[in-house]
Amino acid sequence: MVETNEKRKIAVVGVGVIGASWVAYFLAHGFDVAATDPAEGAERQLRTLVDRFWPALERMGLKEGASRDRLRFYQSVAETVAGAYLVQENGPERHDIKRALIAEIDAFAPPDALIATSSSGIVISDIQDAAKRPERVLLGHPFNPPHLIPLVEVIGGRLTSEDAISRAMDFYNSIGKRAIHIRKEVKGHVANRLQAALWREAFYLVKEGVVSVSDLDTAIASGPGLRWALLGPFMNLELSGGTGGIAHMLEHLGPPIDSWWKDLGDVTIDHELITQLAQGVQEELGARDIVAVQAERDDVLLSLLALKEKSSGL
Repeated sequence: MVETNEKRKIAVVGVGVIGASWVAYFLAHGFDVAATDPAEGAERQLRTLVDRFWPALERMGLKEGASRDRLRFYQSVAETVAGAYLVQENGPERHDIKRALIAEIDAFAPPDALIATSSSGIVISDIQDAAKRPERVLLGHPFNPPHLIPLVEVIGGRLTSEDAISRAMDFYNSIGKRAIHIRKEVKGHVANRLQAALWREAFYLVKEGVVSVSDLDTAIASGPGLRWALLGPFMNLELSGGTGGIAHMLEHLGPPIDSWWKDLGDVTIDHELITQLAQGVQEELGARDIVAVQAERDDVLLSLLALKEKSSGL
């Protein structure tokens, strides 16, 4: 298992919102962090975001050696990845750009360094062969924002070694993440596919006039979303089944659920639907400021994470 001590260096390539969130989290866990991004003003924006994220990380509990002073920004990928244990890549969601970055990182990173991409949809097998050492290239997909949400999806491609997957799982878990190993590559991985399934039906129900944007948000946030924040769908079904568990539940509700699945809607995201959803969200917001809503969400999220940390198994 990886120890977060001063001898460990993490490299972050690409420091947009996801990359900056990773940087803040690694710093909060006592790492030396090297970062790079070709965008104009990237270093200034990175340090601004790290400062913005830091109070939440302080509330979560900084680890030994945590300091924003351990951040170094470089102009080149070569300088950034030199001496790194792990490289977290966060470039644009384009195969050509990802392949170019993977090849450059592989050329300059230490031979035993892990190369993880944060890609939310690209299949790792499509890009890892850009590296001369593709066995150490894998997907380490966080859930946004990485400095708050524990989930990391670890996925190997057809050329990724079992050792690399094991090391990645150990690393992420050692720094407080909840890493899951996805055993087969699929577009969008797992958590995003589950989200997309819910969004598809939510968009359909609004489009068809079944429910308003505001009421649909309430249906999730004040209904199943509360349970989902604590337990996953299968464990919730186990509890719903009483003493008979999930088997009893599905024996009785299986046929109705089958009929619901057959009735789920088909929807295309077009300009008309985008306009309808955007207007609905603005009506739901009313006079509230979106920045204040995000701050309130993060505050409640931190409290929830603290409660889950004290529980056994949640």
